Amino acid sequence: MDPSASASLAQGPDGDIPSPGQEFAQFGAGCFWGVELAFQRVPGVTKSEVGYTQGVIHKPTYEDVCTGTTKHSEVVRLQYDPRQCSFDDLLSVFWARHDPTTLNRQGNDVGTQYRSGIYFYTPEQEKAARESLEKQQKLLNRNIVTEILPAKKFYRAEEYHQQYLAKGGRFGFKQSTEKGCNDPIRCYG
Repeated sequence: MDPSASASLAQGPDGDIPSPGQEFAQFGAGCFWGVELAFQRVPGVTKSEVGYTQGVIHKPTYEDVCTGTTKHSEVVRLQYDPRQCSFDDLLSVFWARHDPTTLNRQGNDVGTQYRSGIYFYTPEQEKAARESLEKQQKLLNRNIVTEILPAKKFYRAEEYHQQYLAKGGRFGFKQSTEKGCNDPIRCYG
């Protein structure tokens, strides 16, 4: 495939459609496993998927993304019921889940795919994200590096990454996805 055609496809909008009465949200906050589990526990989140977005190649693999050359971010895409859970509720979980002041890094995970990002689907989500970032910045003494960009095409990650921690992670210790659960999240299982 022509590289410019691949980049054009990858940079297009997320054309998927949520279920009736539902909305999408996309967040990047480091390794997607722990981020997904945190959001799975939120009442009103009806579906979560991990994947890649914001990159320049069509149909990237995990191995492609890990090279750091594709410009993709590891993200969780949520489907949520706005009657049960607001976008502001999701933003609260996002800010609590990671350090938004570290560029291309969360803990021991380093690379552009681990950057902090809010990828919005609507003007209302963009406005809420920007206002939320301003509020968070007033609470921190370091500069927030979170990017706020339109949601681009979402590429679902390989099946073994989906609900990784709920399935047991690396060590086979399943972690609860129960709504409202606040057990500590062990990032690698």
